[in-house]
Amino acid sequence: MQLTPSMRSALTAGVAVTVLLTGTAGAVAAPAAPPAPAASATPAAPTAHSPYGQLRPLAALSAERLATADLVAAAKWGTGSPVEDPAREREVLRAVAEQARELGADPAVTVRVFRDQIEAGKTVQRALHRAWDADPGRAPTERPGLAEVRREINRVNGELVRALAASPSARSAPYCTPLLTAAAVRVRHERRLDGLHTGALARSLRSVCDGR
Repeated sequence: MQLTPSMRSALTAGVAVTVLLTGTAGAVAAPAAPPAPAASATPAAPTAHSPYGQLRPLAALSAERLATADLVAAAKWGTGSPVEDPAREREVLRAVAEQARELGADPAVTVRVFRDQIEAGKTVQRALHRAWDADPGRAPTERPGLAEVRREINRVNGELVRALAASPSARSAPYCTPLLTAAAVRVRHERRLDGLHTGALARSLRSVCDGR
């Protein structure tokens, strides 16, 4: 297979920063882009139809979904509501499986990816609750409405299912992992994710490539 310049660049970046997505230590500075060869022009940005262009929305939407975990944690804080909510999880998984079927995508793969999304969100919630228990001064002073937050989660879920349905070739390709890693690092840099959310982002994307 012939790799385009943009794919080679993303592969190089992915290999260099895999450690970022396999560890959950503190935030790490984004790596510098590899220098372009002197004899060639800077490659154009990947298009939406390129493998990287198909994988980038999965990383971005996963980070967006993780941001709602902060709101869920704040909504539940001090109410006695547990992080675990099996009924809500079953509802989400049923909904995304049905949407995947309607789009002609594999519902089993979609459910596996969303199980990781859910676990990543719970990781964030638990960590925030522990931090607020240890230092109540850091706890949120306002509690968002859980129903409103869930409407936003449902919106992101729908976009994420569509992104999964639109990217089967990229997700099954042998270069999926380094390209997805490069996309996740870029998203981490853009959103300035801390160590907690960086590790959770890696957890949320674990089953994206090859549906595993």
